[in-house]
Amino acid sequence: MAFKVLIAEDEEITLKHLVSTVQREGYEVSGVSDGGKARESLEKDDFDVLIADIKMPVLTGIELLEHIKDKDIDTEVIIMTGYGSIDSAVAAMKSGAYDYITKPFDLDELLLKVRKIREEKSLKKEIVALKTSMGTNNRLSGIAKSESMKKIFDIVGNISDSDCDVLLTGESGVGKSLIARLIHSSSKRKDKPFLSINCATFTENLLSSELFGHEKGAYTGAISAKQGLLEIADTGTIFLDEISEISTNLQAKLLHAIEDGEFFRVGGTKPVKVDVRFIAATNRNMEVLISEGNFRQDLFYRRQLR
Repeated sequence: MAFKVLIAEDEEITLKHLVSTVQREGYEVSGVSDGGKARESLEKDDFDVLIADIKMPVLTGIELLEHIKDKDIDTEVIIMTGYGSIDSAVAAMKSGAYDYITKPFDLDELLLKVRKIREEKSLKKEIVALKTSMGTNNRLSGIAKSESMKKIFDIVGNISDSDCDVLLTGESGVGKSLIARLIHSSSKRKDKPFLSINCATFTENLLSSELFGHEKGAYTGAISAKQGLLEIADTGTIFLDEISEISTNLQAKLLHAIEDGEFFRVGGTKPVKVDVRFIAATNRNMEVLISEGNFRQDLFYRRQLR
C-alpha cells in the first residue's frame, strides 16, 4: 500500500517544490493551497502524513490538527512555521502534532521526519500482525518485514536459551509489553507463569504489597496473609512495566530480590525464596534518571546475564 503524504501550503512556488521533493522519495503526494482544501482531502482519502503551514487561508495548520484529533483521523501532522511562530508550533506538538519544522527549512530534515513516521507506522502494523499471530501460535517466521522488527526478533532468538533479565525502552505504544510476552514465550520458562504489573498505577505502599505480599496484621486492613506477584510468579517471569516510576526505597528491595532470589513480605520476618526472571520496561531516559538520583545505578545494570 502506498505511503500517502498531503502538503498544505499557500505559497505556490514552495508547494510545488515540496511536492516534487517528497515525490522523489517514492511517496504518493497531494498538494493543496489552503486549509479548507486540506480538510476536504482528509475527509475523502486516507493520508499517513499531513505537512501543513501554520498560517493559511480558510483553516490554519493548527485548526487542521484540531480537526484531525477531533475526528480521530490516523494522520500524523508536521507543522511548518517561521521563526516568529515557534511558540505556536511547540503548542501544536503538545496538542498532538508529530513534529514541526521552521522556514527556511532543510529539505533533508523534513524528509527524515517523514521517513521516521513511515518506519513507525510500519512497525505498528507489524506489532498488530504479531499480536494476531501470537493469538494462534508462537511462530514468528514471515511476520517481520522492517529492519527494526527483524533486529528485535534476532535479539529475542539470541536470548531464548538465556535466563538474563531484560530492560525494554521506547515510547509508549510501540509494543514493549508484547515483546515482553514474546521473550517469555520463547524462553525455557514458557510453560511457567507470566505476570505483569504497571508500576505507575500504584502508590509505594500498595506496590510493595502487590509485589512482595504481606503478612496478617502488617497494616490496617491486612486481615490475612497475602502472596505477592513475585511469589506467584515463582519459576516464571514477571514484567514490571514503567519500572522508572518505582520509589528508590522499593528499588532497593527489588534489587535484593533480583540478586539474592529472596525477599520479605511486608511485615514478614522470614525470607521467601523465589526463582523469577525479570523483564522491565520504561519510556523514560534511564541515564538521566540515574544522574538525577531518581533511579539506582546498580539496579539498572542488573540487566546483565545471571
